[in-house]
Amino acid sequence: MPIPDIDLPDDLIPHDGRFGSGPSKVRPEAIEMLSGSAGHIMGTSHRQSPVRFMVSEFRNQLAELLSLPDGYEVILGNGGTTCFWDAATFGLIENRSQHLSFGEFSSKFATAASAAPQLGSPTVITAAPGDHPEASAEDGVDSYCLTHNETSTGVAMGLRRPAGADPDALVLVDGTSAVGGLRYDPSEVDVYYFAPQKGLASDGGLWMAAVSPRAVERIERIAASDRWIPAFFDLKIALDNSRKDQTYNTPALATLFLASEQARWILENGGLEFSASRCDHSAETLYGWADSHESAVPFVTDPAKRSHVVATIDFDESVDAAMLAAVLRSNGIIDVEPYRKLGRNQLRVAMFPAIDPGDIAALTQCVDHVLARL
Repeated sequence: MPIPDIDLPDDLIPHDGRFGSGPSKVRPEAIEMLSGSAGHIMGTSHRQSPVRFMVSEFRNQLAELLSLPDGYEVILGNGGTTCFWDAATFGLIENRSQHLSFGEFSSKFATAASAAPQLGSPTVITAAPGDHPEASAEDGVDSYCLTHNETSTGVAMGLRRPAGADPDALVLVDGTSAVGGLRYDPSEVDVYYFAPQKGLASDGGLWMAAVSPRAVERIERIAASDRWIPAFFDLKIALDNSRKDQTYNTPALATLFLASEQARWILENGGLEFSASRCDHSAETLYGWADSHESAVPFVTDPAKRSHVVATIDFDESVDAAMLAAVLRSNGIIDVEPYRKLGRNQLRVAMFPAIDPGDIAALTQCVDHVLARL
């Protein structure tokens, strides 16, 4: 169907219309910093001191941002979160894992572990989209695999070690869309891994992981065993290179730079409490609007499980959400379409730290303006 010709008034339009859930908004100030630094960063060797200094600074920034306990290390490598799932099947899961599956992304790690011939069949605990299950102690499980924030559905979960679990078992957490925007206790997690294209307001293609001493010991022990591990997925190689402030193969320097600038911006403004509070403010605005709306409702019914970094808002059958998103896009408000595989009549709105809470408020006014004219 043709898109209705609806123009939003200038005084309603957000200052920045990017609300995508990944890749997400990159702050214009960070782009300007990248442009100003291009001469001595872009197109230079990642083995030489300028880039290695940047990697060192970034690792320290992440350690400070996440308030990592003594002994925890930040390691990084190429390939993004999808690559890290495969690397974990080689170098972190020893025999069997337990996975919480409650959306598109949390299910993918479980799929990777199920297909790995060197591992026993994992336990997969599922919940319907819009909810999340709970991990439970299980004999024979050495890795509990959780997701801090399910990007596809807008569900967030608290992070804690399963009560009664083997003390040598590791807790592995996908923090890709949560990092920088959701609080957590790092002592409850052995491996908090993520990519930078969401909360860290950068591009994709890299993974980072905050690893506990027990996780380091597991990585080193598996690497020393007779298990075959391709070099690209070898976490011991990633660990060794990270300790030298470099990556095994060539990283995207612009991605590193932008992620570091985002971490710097958060730290200079008060750290995780600053950035998480911005997300809290945005979430309060958006969910409050949906709760009081005659045609909209938050998809996640339990307020305690509603993400403060990615919101999913359902509309009743009187509203064509796809047309609504198309009209918004024609006015420069982009990437609020729902996750494609969820198949719901909804909008999905990112509320990452780089997104101004004032722009979230403006978005709700724009939606109301368009709905009144569709």
